[in-house]
Amino acid sequence: MKNKYKILVTNDDGYEAKGLLSLVHALKELDDVEVIVVAPANEKSACGHSLTLVRPLRFVSVDDDFYKLDDGTPSDCVYLSLSTIYKDEKPDLLISGINRGSNMGEDITYSGTAAGAMEGVLHDIPSIAISQVMDFTNPAGDFSLAQKTIQKLVSKIREGSFPLPEREFLNVNIPSETLEADIKVTYAGYRHYANDSHLHRNPRGEEYYWLGLHPLNFSPRDTTGMSDYEAIEAGYISMTPIMLDLSAYKSMQKLEEWMD
Repeated sequence: MKNKYKILVTNDDGYEAKGLLSLVHALKELDDVEVIVVAPANEKSACGHSLTLVRPLRFVSVDDDFYKLDDGTPSDCVYLSLSTIYKDEKPDLLISGINRGSNMGEDITYSGTAAGAMEGVLHDIPSIAISQVMDFTNPAGDFSLAQKTIQKLVSKIREGSFPLPEREFLNVNIPSETLEADIKVTYAGYRHYANDSHLHRNPRGEEYYWLGLHPLNFSPRDTTGMSDYEAIEAGYISMTPIMLDLSAYKSMQKLEEWMD
């Protein structure tokens, strides 16, 4: 009997998110695929690559092969899945998403969606993070292009092999308001950040803050090719290879000279 292709799915928007459910639906349309979902019980956007070390974690069954991790992060979901559900055999592929909103440029370091893929490649599992750029005047979002894209990528990986070496994952961003788009291989853009926080007071007069949303302002890096943001602005799907090695190799010689 032919073994099914095993895909582990997680996200950072929570187990009830439309993007996650759209991803699962798209994957289950493929032949001979086994999909297991382990997702956070609550939204964990911008949690980064964090693990929960100060309290216990609990799997809660939502449906067949579908679990939420009580107050867990995407990294928790992957880490625990590999030591429990997949303790005898690793999944063939890990997919994190479909995120509600982009994950481009340095935002990748904040992203729980990207962190799910990071945790996957740390355990030698080919991994994809996929995010949908949103028009937030339509908060429900349309994930149909993201669904077609992930089906195309999974089929291509199954027919050949994962295109990246160890400890590298694919970071995919889907443009909004389009049903068709070509894929561009891109580098991570350079985002311009601001500091946006909003002061409020509760009925007792106590102050609290909400962190605001920054506008998506990017500029190209000093390199050839197209950035993820440029590709999205031009109406393309952006696909960026991301490596976990954060060493600043170009600065090593300068640092040696500085120490001398």
